[in-house]
Amino acid sequence: MRKDSTTAKLTDLEIERNKKISKVRYIVEQYFGISHLKDKAQRARFPQIDKNKFDGLYPQAAYNIQKGLKILKLAPV
Repeated sequence: MRKDSTTAKLTDLEIERNKKISKVRYIVEQYFGISHLKDKAQRARFPQIDKNKFDGLYPQAAYNIQKGLKILKLAPV
């Protein structure tokens, strides 16, 4: 992504380029943030975004199921 400065303003083409990049970048950054917060991960396990999403969903789903069972008193605490 390109930055705006006081001496050189961004052109319309550069602004559109930044918007396109940010639409993909936030997905990647979101995965890294979640994995670092929950697992203290330093880097992703897989190079593809889809595999990383799938890899991130399993621990979250397991956590939610465990929490739900505790609320329903079906699992030992």
